Amino acid sequence: MSDLIWILLFVQVAMGGFDTLYHHELTERLAWRPSQARELRLHGARNLAYAVIFLALGWSRPQGALAVALIVLMLGELVLTLWDFVEEDRTRKLPASERVTHTLLTLNYGVVLALVIPLLTDWAAGPTALVPTFQGVWSVLCALAAAAVVVFGLRDLAAAGRARRIIAAAPAPLVAALPPRQSILVTGATGLIGRRLVAALVAAGHEVTALTRSRATAADLPAPIRIVTALDQIADDTRLDAVVNLAGEPISDGLWTPAKRRRIIASRLEVTRAVVRLIARLDHRPKVLVSGSAIGWYGLRGDEVLDETADGHDCFSRTVCRRWERAAMVAQDLGVRVVRLRIGIVLAIDGGALSRMLTPFEFCLGGPFGAGCHWMSWIHLDDLVRLIAHAIATPDLEGAVNGTAPEPARNAAFARALGRALNRPALLPAPAAPLRLALGAFADELLLQGQRIAPKAALASGFAFTYPTLDAALGDIVGAVRAARPAPVAPSVSARASQRRALGPA
Repeated sequence: MSDLIWILLFVQVAMGGFDTLYHHELTERLAWRPSQARELRLHGARNLAYAVIFLALGWSRPQGALAVALIVLMLGELVLTLWDFVEEDRTRKLPASERVTHTLLTLNYGVVLALVIPLLTDWAAGPTALVPTFQGVWSVLCALAAAAVVVFGLRDLAAAGRARRIIAAAPAPLVAALPPRQSILVTGATGLIGRRLVAALVAAGHEVTALTRSRATAADLPAPIRIVTALDQIADDTRLDAVVNLAGEPISDGLWTPAKRRRIIASRLEVTRAVVRLIARLDHRPKVLVSGSAIGWYGLRGDEVLDETADGHDCFSRTVCRRWERAAMVAQDLGVRVVRLRIGIVLAIDGGALSRMLTPFEFCLGGPFGAGCHWMSWIHLDDLVRLIAHAIATPDLEGAVNGTAPEPARNAAFARALGRALNRPALLPAPAAPLRLALGAFADELLLQGQRIAPKAALASGFAFTYPTLDAALGDIVGAVRAARPAPVAPSVSARASQRRALGPA
């Protein structure tokens, strides 16, 4: 084959690799979206077909019936590709970059077919045989490309089968603690926590007002729902029973440049102060404000067991949380009960830290950060939504409330637990020095150090965790647990057990 054909073929490989790694893996995380099972099967079939094409063209000269079979396979690959593009358009909102990539892939593959099929037609005139050939660097590249697409193809087929086990719990029971027909304002409604909370509230028949910066980002929130882009769109005579304030610039999606730090702080303060102003002018003020915060409030504390009575050590995360909580506490002067929910690492398949860890762990590239000795205080997303509803419904619960499960884990233990859930080893640590060099304070505060948190206030108020253990939480999220979901742990048992574990030896 001519060098032109090889160049075009590997342009196809490069664009396909970009589409797979950037769009399918990093951006969309398709392997962990049950709704995309059919798309994953198409990807798997396409990749395995590509592997045969690469090996056949790179290492042999198919003749006779084998050349005809390869023509049929290459045309079938085109059909699969077009089918896949239609399926993607039908089932998810494609970013512009993915649409452009698809167009270029289709055009380039059409040119490859126009050049290769006449060549294969000539080979088909000969006797049926598979003549071994070696075409130097092109053959080597074909072998590497075939190995890569086989790995991703088999993974996508396995992920399509796994999709049947990744079934989110029905949302309505998550807010069963609430009285009927509550009217609730949720800020940050399009974030990871907000989306699940809104889904639960709507499913349970509550009236939800969602604050979002853009109506377009809220288009897929469940109906019926009222969407506002500014709190001054809410009239003074609106009845609100509760406000859940979760809005703020994401803290873990980029370097903490000075500009990023200012946005992180300003976004939280602006929305929280706007919430307080809204409460002040309402004719009927809400009974409770559940305002987001984070366990970063405590700073970096090593092995200390920290409940809500603990003090904090200064760092950027603590600065953010202190100012955020102080802004929310102004609502107390208006006669509103304020719950400052200090949220830990939220475990979910749709976003957050865990979703970014799944792909490397699935490909056996996961492991602890640094020495893996620091603590990770985590909570299953559904337990966090249940805790928010519990905070709204419990009149004597106010002040700081730690939103973490009763069993924090060291980072190395977390990595092993995730490896068990995925049936993969977790042996490749991310060295601390490069992380600190690349990320600075971000690495220390979010990746290499942490807090050992005890949810004393939640347990004392009678809250029961459905997922008190890491294995149960991870197993449910990644589809490793096939049995029925566990019932919430009885509060008294959970409280005693968690206190023994938290206060026992590390």
